[in-house]
Amino acid sequence: MPGLNKVMIIGNVGKEPEMRFTANGAPVTSFSVAVNRFRPGADGERKEETEWFSVVAWNKLAEVCNQFVGKGARIYVEGRLQTRSWDGQDGVKRYRTEVVANDVQFLDRKGAATDGGGGDEAGGETDDFDAEDLPF
Repeated sequence: MPGLNKVMIIGNVGKEPEMRFTANGAPVTSFSVAVNRFRPGADGERKEETEWFSVVAWNKLAEVCNQFVGKGARIYVEGRLQTRSWDGQDGVKRYRTEVVANDVQFLDRKGAATDGGGGDEAGGETDDFDAEDLPF
């Protein structure tokens, strides 16, 4: 029986995306997404925590993300987790866990969720966000 590896996040882009090309010419775009959550603190006050996700998009989705994703944009990303490893120049093995996107939807404008991948459109209205709520 196969397993399940699915990730869905809604958050704000942390910096401008970076697009590059593999040796075979396939486009790949990387960017980070900050997802905020609130939890009760020990003192009973509401505490905000921010989790950062590294996102990678490939091929046509990479081109769309490079063109339309920008710092601070509110987006929905759906994909799978992937951990890769490599040996650093200092000989130490390094690891990085990323969300490999298969669907990206842009949520910035009210009622204008735009499908950037191959999935269903979100449709409907999305919440406006205040730039002061951004963790950067």
